Amino acid sequence: MKLNSAIAAALLATGVYADDASKVDSTESSSSVDVEIPTFTPTTIKAPFLEQFTDDWESRWKPSHAKKDTKGQEEEWAYVGEWSVEEPYKFKGIEGDKGLVVKNPAAHHAISAKFPKKIDPKGKTLVVQYEVKLQKGLECGGAYLKLLRDTKALHQDEFSNATPYVIMFGPDKCGATNKVHFIFNHKNPKTGEYEEKHMMAAPQATISKTSELYTLIVQPNNTFTVKRGGESVRDGSLFDQFSPAINPEQEIDDPDDKKPEDWVDESRIADPEAKKPEDWDEDAPFEIVDEEATIPEDWLEEEPLTVPDPEAQKPEDWDDEEDGDWVPPTVPNAKCADVSGCGPWTKPMKKNPEYKGKWTAPYIDNPAYKGVWAPRKISNPDYFEDKHPANFEPIGAIGFELWTMQSDILFDNIYIGHSVEEAEKLANETFFKKIAVEKALEDAEKPKADDKPKSPSDLKFLEDPVLYVKEKLDLFTTIAANDPIQAIKFVPEVPTAIGGLLVTIVALIGIFTMGGSAPAAAKKAGTDAKEKVKEAKDKTAEAVATGAENVKSEVNKRATRSQS
Repeated sequence: MKLNSAIAAALLATGVYADDASKVDSTESSSSVDVEIPTFTPTTIKAPFLEQFTDDWESRWKPSHAKKDTKGQEEEWAYVGEWSVEEPYKFKGIEGDKGLVVKNPAAHHAISAKFPKKIDPKGKTLVVQYEVKLQKGLECGGAYLKLLRDTKALHQDEFSNATPYVIMFGPDKCGATNKVHFIFNHKNPKTGEYEEKHMMAAPQATISKTSELYTLIVQPNNTFTVKRGGESVRDGSLFDQFSPAINPEQEIDDPDDKKPEDWVDESRIADPEAKKPEDWDEDAPFEIVDEEATIPEDWLEEEPLTVPDPEAQKPEDWDDEEDGDWVPPTVPNAKCADVSGCGPWTKPMKKNPEYKGKWTAPYIDNPAYKGVWAPRKISNPDYFEDKHPANFEPIGAIGFELWTMQSDILFDNIYIGHSVEEAEKLANETFFKKIAVEKALEDAEKPKADDKPKSPSDLKFLEDPVLYVKEKLDLFTTIAANDPIQAIKFVPEVPTAIGGLLVTIVALIGIFTMGGSAPAAAKKAGTDAKEKVKEAKDKTAEAVATGAENVKSEVNKRATRSQS
């Protein structure tokens, strides 16, 4: 930092003024925007469960501190992540609107709320809707909810990943995986065992610092719709859009049926009666010399393809005894550019009409072919048919059981009920009011077109002195790390400033050590130093012309990184 400040001061001495780049107020890049922010008003909508995280939220929600079921793994994980109810600090869309917030990064979190009465989806439309706000984005973690099965063993203090759930719904992202889950547990009516059914072709989650609304609608006719921001992004039937399928196959392959040893499943074979023709020459080459070809009229046989560079000159410091005989570099012969060719001419090759290659017998239909073998089918002893998979089991609570690398994920305006219209009404009162404000705040924070950084070679000191000095110093150190000579050639302002700084220091030392005025010898030294600086400037200016092209790609790369 001291060195950079000194160089910046030197740039000022040579006519380039700048403040210390590190003193730039980071708030200058943020834009203010005049947006009217509405005030939160609790909804009057009624539902089996509706949560807006008002002041009495702690009477419903309880964090779990149970240990996570790791299924025999040596490590044990506890739900140590903390929860809070607070207003968002990023793009606040409604004043006073609070949400449930994940507070710790890289931690396991679990919290749940019991319903006043169990929700039985049988024969009814089920609507699940809630908001997610990723205030720090999401690189790896979940933001989904679970609707927990209503059982006598449902205890909030013991809520964990092993707690039975009916539906899991919401966003999940880690690396290249980015999806909105819809998973439900289906009970096998014959065995009583539960199996997870995963929605196939899951839509992507919105990874944004503004709020997003996720809605799941399951109809009594066994169809479903997934919405994101109020728009449908996935729909279909529970019967054919989930894996594994709801109902097993009626027939299965007989596990005891084996393919007979004499079964022939090759449909075509080489003709055993075919013989290679007597005139078939397997040794004939693919190409032969074209004996009918003649040399083109404009072919210059006496001209070489390359000639010594007529503009090349022997370097002044070349020593024949130490370096050997100097040989000028060669360049393409200009006389060959507009003719068919130069140098010795030879007849070209052409395809051999007699070429046939290696002989193989032709294929014929296999007379012994019996077809593709497959085991016989038998009735599936585990077969059942569930005609109403939308009749989910009763739901007793909602829970968030998550692991995430990012904190400050906020959940709000949760609706669990049976009315699509009421859920949409809640969204209109909350999400669609706040999202307009949030988007305006987000747009105001984005850099304008004029704010995009320029290439360092395009910068002008008077337009932005601070940016000029910062970019020149940064570019010089970047190039110098790979090639100091090219750094001096392409960013001459920095070494010139350093030279001027050294001259100033020498002059000051002379003045302070010699008394008020410098003697003639000191003055001569100062004059000689100034002349050397001027000479360095002239040489640098000359080097720039030749060095610019060599580092042009480096500058372009750096400008691209600045814009990304």
